[in-house]
This record gives sequence, structure tokens and C-alpha cells, in this order.
Amino acid sequence: MSAIIEAENISFNYQNQNILKGLTFNVCAGEFLAIAGPNGAGKTTLLNLLCGLLKADTGKITIDSADINSYSSKSLAHKIAVVRQEFVPVFDFTVSEIVSMARTPYLSASGFESKQDLQAVAEAMEITDTAGFADRPLRNLSGGERQRVFIARAFAQQTPILLLDEPTSFLDFKHQVDIYDLLKNAQCQKNKTIISVTHDINLAIQYCEKTLLLGLNEQYYLDHTNKVLTQYKIQNVFNVKVFDGNIGGEKFFFPLGRFAKAAKNVNGLSRENTADNITS
Repeated sequence: MSAIIEAENISFNYQNQNILKGLTFNVCAGEFLAIAGPNGAGKTTLLNLLCGLLKADTGKITIDSADINSYSSKSLAHKIAVVRQEFVPVFDFTVSEIVSMARTPYLSASGFESKQDLQAVAEAMEITDTAGFADRPLRNLSGGERQRVFIARAFAQQTPILLLDEPTSFLDFKHQVDIYDLLKNAQCQKNKTIISVTHDINLAIQYCEKTLLLGLNEQYYLDHTNKVLTQYKIQNVFNVKVFDGNIGGEKFFFPLGRFAKAAKNVNGLSRENTADNITS
């Protein structure tokens, strides 16, 4: 697969502090990449660099074989859609109005939506199961429903690249999985290239082929997720002890605080446990 995003020797400073330094990586078309790491490692900063909101101090970012600085705001919006962390809007926009905002880069000089615009909005709302509350104000929805609306808006933008900043923050287990199921379906069925900033490394293990793990001391790891998210690297980057266990052949990690029980007794799991011998 060819690279749709290329970052070469990227550095970014804020108030004379290095946030990112010498970062180089590629993302191939159709890949699902997780960006993980501790607070302050530059995860959201990197996302803002990739969508053109910030400009790197050094290095080069290429989107679909063109320098990101060569794009106008409108043309870049044809390539990249961004989903920010969940928020409650000040104005009482309805769900359909929020999703329709994604079509702004495609509107003609008249400013009216075309048949194609309406179809893109309808399809995005159907895929995300948000059509049933299209006329409801966004502020009246639950956190999980609102996040599906923002993802619907990103889908309606019909871009090959989707960037998400902690899309499952504040959501319960079920809604976290629902969101990542939506994203994985978009990757598999629409060949979307997806980059998601996440604090949940166990979701990254389940859904993302590759992971970029950023550290606080300008170190980083990039590889297949099962090679990056290891006990040693997680403990090294996050500076916390972790227990690693296997469930159904897949590895999962749990942080261990000062008052945690012995690792072999955490949640009743040990390294020998699998989904086959875990009972409710």
C-alpha cells in the first residue's frame, strides 16, 4: 500500500518547550493507526499538525503526495475530516444541521445544498444510526449519541482520511466499543484511513493495525500494534507498572497502582488465562 500521509523529521515547539522533535512516520491508505502516550507527549499537537491547524517548526508533512502547505483550507477539507473531543454546543443546532455542516467545502457559489450533498448527509446518518433523532437538538442527546453525530458529520464530509482526538472520552464501555466498531467498519468497507488519538491502549490492540507510541522525552515507537504495545514499552513510556494478560489469544494491559493486589490475582486473571477458560 502507498503512503497517504508522510511526516518527515517533524518538530514543534511551544513557548521554547519541545513538544515533538524529529518525528518521522508514514500512514498507508486504508490503515487504522492509534496515537497513544502520556499527557503532554504531543498527541493532540500532532493531530493538529496533520490537519493543518498548526504548522511544524521543522520537517515536512505530505498528504496524498502533496505538501500540506500547498493545500487551501477548502482543498484540505476534501482530504481530511476531524472529530474533536466530545462537547456540548452553545447553540441549539439539530442533529441534521450539525451533520450538514460537513458539506460546506462542497457548496456551490449559490450556497445551496445539491442532491449529492443531501445524499451524503443521509447516508452518513444511516451508517451511524443517527437518522432516528435527526430533528433533535444536539444538546439533548447523550454523550454516546453526540459522538456518533460528530462521526456522522465526518463521514458526510466524504474524505479519505479521518482524524479523531480521543473519540471515546467520557463514554461507558458499550459506547466506546460502538464508536470503534463504526470506525472499523468505515476502514474495512469504505477504505478510510483512520488516525485516532487514544488513552485506551486495549481498544488500540483490538482495532488498530499500527500504533504510534509517543513518550515525554522525545522518544517514540511506531510499528504493528502488537509490537509497540508491550509491557516493557508501556511501562517505560507511561512510567507505571502494568500487568499483561491474554484473553482469547489477544493481549491486554492493566495499570498497577501502589495498592494493587499481586499481578497474578488482578481481576482473577493470569498470563495463562484465555477467553476459553474465563467464566462469569
